[in-house]
Amino acid sequence: MTSNDSVSDVILIGAGIMSATLGTLLKKLEPEWKIKIFERMDRVTAESSEAWNNAGTGHSAFCELNYTPEKPDGSINIDKAVKIAASFETSKEFWSTLVQEGIINDPGQMIRRIPHMSFVWGNENTVYLKKRYQALRQHHLFKDMEFSDNYDEIKNWTPLIMEGRDKTQQVAATCMEIGTDVNFGAVSRFLFDYLEKSDGVELNLHHEVEDIRRLNNGEWEIEVKNLNTGKEQNHKARFVFIGAGGGSLPLLEKSDIPEGRGYGGFPISGKWLVCNKPDLIEKHCAKVYGKASVGSPPMSVPHLDTRIIDGKKALLFGPFAGFSTRFLKHGSYMDLPHSVKWNNIWPLISAGAHNIPLTKYLIEQVTQSPQDRLEALLDYMPTARLEDWELMTAGQRVQVIKKDEKEGGVLEFGTEVVNAKDGSLATLLGASPGASTAVSIMLDLIKKCFPALEASQKWQSKLQKLIPSYGQSLETDAELALAVRARTTEALRLKEKTFS
Repeated sequence: MTSNDSVSDVILIGAGIMSATLGTLLKKLEPEWKIKIFERMDRVTAESSEAWNNAGTGHSAFCELNYTPEKPDGSINIDKAVKIAASFETSKEFWSTLVQEGIINDPGQMIRRIPHMSFVWGNENTVYLKKRYQALRQHHLFKDMEFSDNYDEIKNWTPLIMEGRDKTQQVAATCMEIGTDVNFGAVSRFLFDYLEKSDGVELNLHHEVEDIRRLNNGEWEIEVKNLNTGKEQNHKARFVFIGAGGGSLPLLEKSDIPEGRGYGGFPISGKWLVCNKPDLIEKHCAKVYGKASVGSPPMSVPHLDTRIIDGKKALLFGPFAGFSTRFLKHGSYMDLPHSVKWNNIWPLISAGAHNIPLTKYLIEQVTQSPQDRLEALLDYMPTARLEDWELMTAGQRVQVIKKDEKEGGVLEFGTEVVNAKDGSLATLLGASPGASTAVSIMLDLIKKCFPALEASQKWQSKLQKLIPSYGQSLETDAELALAVRARTTEALRLKEKTFS
C-alpha cells in the first residue's frame, strides 16, 4: 500500500448532490483549499442523486401531506412544511447565483416548472385537505395555493386523474402552480464540472473508501482502493465529509467517533411504474401526491408524477417499496449484517419492535403482484391498463435508526448530520427531502464544522453574495421571501409551465 503524504484541506466521500453542494460552497469560500473527492462508481451521481433513482419533486411541501400532520385537537401542524419550503427557496437562491456566474449555463437541464398537487378522496380526507389548505394559505410561502372539491375544476387541473372516475365520489385537491421538477443528477453534474475545472480539486472515480481513522495529530487518514487497478493508497485531510448515501453508515462506524455510536440503518428499496404510452404521458402535467398507507414510510407516499429526464417527458407512478439488505443500489447484500455492532444492536431491535406496521407493509409490498400494483394505480388513474406501464427499479434508501432514552431506538425518516465534536468529520445519513434541501443542510454543516470561519467577516460576505438572504429568515420575513422567489423564478426561467 502506498501513502500520499500531502494533506488535503477537505476530502469528500461520495459524488452525489451533497458532496457537490458542499464542495462548491467550500471552494467559493476558500479558493485556495485543496479538495479530493472519492466515488466508488465510474461516474458521478450514479446512486441516489440519479434522476431515475430520485423522486425529483423539488420538495417544497406544496403537495406532500406527510409534512403537515393533523394534531390530536384536529388542527394542522405546518411547521415542517414551512421549514422545508424555506429550505428549497434557499437551494433555488444558490442555484440562481450559479446561473448568473455561468457555472450553471442552462437551468432548463436541471429544473422545470410543473404544478404540485395533493389529491384525496372520501369525507375524512377531504376535511383534512381543506384544513391543511386553510392553514398553509395563511403563510406567505403558500399564499398561491388553490383548493377545489369540484369534479370539473380538478379535471381541468389534471385530466388523467379524473377521466373515468365516478362523479359521485367525493374528491378534493390542492394545486400550487409554481411547483418544480428537479433533476438532481443534472444539478450535481453542473457543480462537479465547476469543481473539476477549479485549481486544487481532484475527482477520483471508481475509487472505494475502505477505511477511515483518526491520527494522533487530529487529521484523518482514509484508505482508498482504485477499483480499476486494485491498488490501495492512503490519503490525509483536515476535514472529511461522508456523503455516500447508503454507504455513509458503514464509514461512520469505521471512523469510531463517539457521536456516531448507536446509529443504525434500515434499507428500503423502491420501484416505479413507468408509462410507455406517449399519448398518456402528454395528457398529464403535474406531480399529484396522495396519502400514504398506514404504517408505510414517507418515501412511499403514492404519486402520479410528471418528470423531465434528460429533456424528455416521462410519467411515473409509485414508488412501491421493497426490501433488500443492500445499503446502495449497487451495494452488497452483506451491507445490513455488517452494519450491526454492539453499540447499535439494541436501537435496531427496539426500532423494529416499535415499527411492526412498517414491517407488515414491506412484506405486503414485496409480495405484490402486477395486478396489485395496477389496483394502486387505478386509485389515481381510473382508466389505467397494465400493458401501458413497465416496472422499473428505483433507488435504495437507508432510513436512520438512532438511540433514544425512552424507546431504546427510533426510526427517523428525514436526514441527519452526525459530526465529530471538533467539527473535523461530518456524515450525512437518511433520505427525503435531503436533495431538495441540500443547500440548507450544508450551510448548517458549515456552521457546526467551521464555526470561527463561518462567523468571520470574510465568509459572511461571501455567503451573502452566494445566497443574498443568508442570515435572514425566509420563514418569517414575507417581503424577503417573496423577493427571493421572484429573483429565482427569473434566473431559473420558471415563469412559464414546462407544458401547458
